[in-house]
Amino acid sequence: MTRRLISSGSPFEKIAGYSRAVVQGDWCFVAGTTGYDYTTMDMPDDVADQAANALATVAQALAEAGFTMADVVRATYYIADPACWEAITPALGAVFGDIRPAATCIVAELIRPEMLVEIEVTAFRG
Repeated sequence: MTRRLISSGSPFEKIAGYSRAVVQGDWCFVAGTTGYDYTTMDMPDDVADQAANALATVAQALAEAGFTMADVVRATYYIADPACWEAITPALGAVFGDIRPAATCIVAELIRPEMLVEIEVTAFRG
């Protein structure tokens, strides 16, 4: 079974030694993804915009791996403050409303203060 590594071009991947996504057989594991626009390395101030950016980066990684958002079976959301939840749910619902993966939301201090949300998914193509 071939293992395939997917990169988003984030400088953090090389520094910290991880891949944006790893494909192993029919599975794709997408690393926790924050709201940076990886083409400009800008981080929006608004948590809803960060969530939209994170979801776009996740979708791009999945597409490069040969998966779609419809293949997502598990999603984990990390938010810096419980108040962020209400602001990100429209973006989550727009992407996952019909897919409805098993999901968990965790309130956690993220690595940098500008990071308000991080999204991690697992996809299966069976």
